[in-house]
Amino acid sequence: MLTKVGTLKGYKIQSFDGEIGKVEEFYFDDQHWTIRYLVADTGDWLTGRQVLLSPYALRVVNQEKQYITVALTNKQIESSPSLNTDKPVSQQFEDDYYAYYRWSPYWAGSHAWGVYPDIVHDREVRREAIQSTKTRDPNLRSTHDMRGHHIQATDGVIGHVDDFIMDDATWTIRYLVINTHNWWPGKQVLVSPKWIERISWEEKKVFINLSCETIKLAPEYTNETVLTRDYETRLHGYYKLQEYWADEETAREHSR
Repeated sequence: MLTKVGTLKGYKIQSFDGEIGKVEEFYFDDQHWTIRYLVADTGDWLTGRQVLLSPYALRVVNQEKQYITVALTNKQIESSPSLNTDKPVSQQFEDDYYAYYRWSPYWAGSHAWGVYPDIVHDREVRREAIQSTKTRDPNLRSTHDMRGHHIQATDGVIGHVDDFIMDDATWTIRYLVINTHNWWPGKQVLVSPKWIERISWEEKKVFINLSCETIKLAPEYTNETVLTRDYETRLHGYYKLQEYWADEETAREHSR
């Protein structure tokens, strides 16, 4: 299901032992645009450290009751490698983190989840995967920090990043929600990360090879919009760009 990332903030997090905290934000990589960690606010339980939960451990996103289930015990989370709240996610931390949980590193292959195009929860299946020595290409970014980045079209600035739409089955970010209200009496529109030319993290700008007029006339997105496959097909058709599900089906065929 496609889910607006911003709506997940504050969702309760349920481990095998009960509630452990609430969703604070997410870290994603800037290559595959896939969520790598949920950042949990655990209140007074594990103060002074960031509690990161990989989608490998995340199971059900219940939007009706606003909670996310985690297939871990409190002891597993408490004993996991510690990351101070004032430090970024380092390569050493990720190496220790994945070794602790005995998960296949997402960077050990060319696909979004290493050697697999989709996330695999079955540990036995993952153990059969051949681990490569591929070095990390992507950098981890915060969904919170990227909000507000300006959208630079080919002929001017047209809006800013307001939120993200992700697929809670694959934890892939499918769209950026672009708010154009500050530049003209506009609306919100969706832009796929696949259509981004480049990002200047220093300037806080997202460069897109589309004109302001093209973005202004794009199908409108509101909080009431139901993101059906028909809506997505019309959206891609408007931009005259390839659907992501066609690309991913090709990737799955090649991985078999």
